[in-house]
Amino acid sequence: MRPFLKWVGGKRQLLPVLRRFYPLAPGAYYEPFVGSGAVFFDLLARGALDGCRVVLSDDNADLIGCYLRVSDSLDAVVAELERLAADHAAGGRDCYLRVRDQRFNPQRAEWRADGGHARDYSAGLAAMLIYLNRTGYNGLFRLNSTGEYNVPPGRYERPRIVDAPLLQQASRALAAPGVAVRQTPFESAISDAAAGDFVYFDPPYSPLSATANFRGYTARGFAAGDQERLQAALIALAERGVHVLLSNSTAPAVTRLYENNPAATNAGLRSWRVPARRAVNSRADLRGAVDELVVSNVAPEPAARAARGERLRA
Repeated sequence: MRPFLKWVGGKRQLLPVLRRFYPLAPGAYYEPFVGSGAVFFDLLARGALDGCRVVLSDDNADLIGCYLRVSDSLDAVVAELERLAADHAAGGRDCYLRVRDQRFNPQRAEWRADGGHARDYSAGLAAMLIYLNRTGYNGLFRLNSTGEYNVPPGRYERPRIVDAPLLQQASRALAAPGVAVRQTPFESAISDAAAGDFVYFDPPYSPLSATANFRGYTARGFAAGDQERLQAALIALAERGVHVLLSNSTAPAVTRLYENNPAATNAGLRSWRVPARRAVNSRADLRGAVDELVVSNVAPEPAARAARGERLRA
């Protein structure tokens, strides 16, 4: 299984490393910044969540609304996606801009005026979000200060807009008994996590440079103070015996919270730097290989997987 959405910072490329921190038989699994859900779908495919309660959540109402409609209204979503795919085949970039500016943003404005709750997201909005995600720039989700989606078109020859089998797999996974999909801040999502549970955090990354700032994930963004609140949440979870795993950038605002930080160390958290590839930056010379930070209180599974190139550097 794999995600049906592309997402900036999505974790498919980092899965060989993250798998080394998966605990055996967690009591429950929480992913409070679900994004594309790469780790959830990977755990599911490996049978690691069999019989396990799952809570997938995010503060991004569009994302959770899309997940809910894929879960419970897939036929309507696919039907609209097929119409969008046909229009895109004929119109390309112009179709993208028409959908974004004349349909998606106006319909989002109406939805937001009615409260902007994920539960009220329509199948049409979900289909347009998938379409824009598959054809926009690098899977970026970005809102301007007024809350409008402003991602530019991508450069794709033949984007795969409708992948019905993949969406059907995702729909079954999201609608399975014991799986909850919620729009909520991360503190609320993990409030009942208990000893033996597993929580994976993949927050909006703190930027490494001024030209790599992608915090427009919601109109409010995710700032340095949010990163500090997240560190406090990891420490509190670790202290009560919850297995935690975090991936983040190696920006100084993040590394000071975890590397050689007494509060993190005393809670049993260790950090590693792992190589990854960043594909998004307004400056092409700043794209490419970078280190990412992995933080956990789970001892990584050694040797065999590292031999396949999963280098860890504490």
